[in-house]
Amino acid sequence: MPKESVLSDLPNILPDALHVPERSKLSAPESTHRPRILLLHGSLRKVSYSRLLTQEAARLLEHFGAETRIYDPAGLPLPDDAPIDHPKVQELRDLSLWSEGQVWTSPERHGAMTGVMKSQIDWIPLAMGAIRPTQGRTLAVMQVSGGSQSFNAVNQMRVLGRWMRMVTIPNQSSVASSTSTAV
Repeated sequence: MPKESVLSDLPNILPDALHVPERSKLSAPESTHRPRILLLHGSLRKVSYSRLLTQEAARLLEHFGAETRIYDPAGLPLPDDAPIDHPKVQELRDLSLWSEGQVWTSPERHGAMTGVMKSQIDWIPLAMGAIRPTQGRTLAVMQVSGGSQSFNAVNQMRVLGRWMRMVTIPNQSSVASSTSTAV
């Protein structure tokens, strides 16, 4: 069908300015490595259900063929409290750039994700020159809730992931822990 007839109901579009790519050129080349997944958890407690859930997710991902790395947030400074060349900040940024997908797990504390989780997200760069380092990466979100099951933390993480231009999968998990103090 000629371009003019296809665009007849779009008078503000110049036919020569509208390029439709060939379908055969839209597929990506096959990867030469296993999918790279970074897992973040939002608790520093010695016994942390969020960390245990993150470790279980890593085991499942590895079973399905992914390469996983779990970032340990211990020692990560608050955003704006340290330079970006701080070793824990640089480790997180390097892992984020390495990843092709991420899994974020946070306890729900006072109806929200923890400060530990938010600090990690805040240290992930939104732009590095002309590159948006998180754009197009897949994101899965999970939370551990003390007491009743809620979705506040996963909903917040989902919004942040979308804002960072990540492809946030629609399924989410909220796991109720047996006590409200061990998240």
